[in-house]
Amino acid sequence: MARNPIWYVGYGSNMSAARLRCYLEGGRPVGGQVHHVGARDRTPPARDTAVTLPGRIYFAGESQTWGGGMAFYDHETAGPTPARAYLVTVGQFVDIAAQEMHRVPQPDDPLEAVVLAGLHGGRHVIGTGHYETIVDVGRLDGLRMLTITAPHAAAAVPHSPPGEPYLAMLAEGLRESRGWDRARCDEYFQRVCRQGR
Repeated sequence: MARNPIWYVGYGSNMSAARLRCYLEGGRPVGGQVHHVGARDRTPPARDTAVTLPGRIYFAGESQTWGGGMAFYDHETAGPTPARAYLVTVGQFVDIAAQEMHRVPQPDDPLEAVVLAGLHGGRHVIGTGHYETIVDVGRLDGLRMLTITAPHAAAAVPHSPPGEPYLAMLAEGLRESRGWDRARCDEYFQRVCRQGR
């Protein structure tokens, strides 16, 4: 097993293995508008598995990559949320987080020390922007599971509908990890959007 393994948990477009690969290997996802530089360590995840998070997702803001609303995770509001956990190194997790924040991965990123030490109170806020909050969402096989979201709760911001390219990527991840067909995915997306009204 790789040094300092950790589970990165994706609940939005990163449930798609091809989408996550853009953060590790570099590239632009199908339907997306942003090219990613990739991680310093481009090794594929050692494993991945479907997981269920206790909180819920909501769509808000305007995605630079996809247009339309983005998925965020509110761990303090009852869910559940289907998600996908990838076994990566701490360094890879930090590089994924950097690119989620529209930054270039850097050696000696201070977030790496924070993650290695453990999140105080189960949460670490880097900034006020999108995907600048790291949340500890539990353990799997004795290893920490971390996800990335916004600093605000679902009720604190206006919700906005996601675009079809984004929903297609979410559906791809749900199909790969859970075997859901598109009709079941659409039912799930509609339920999430109704919760935001």
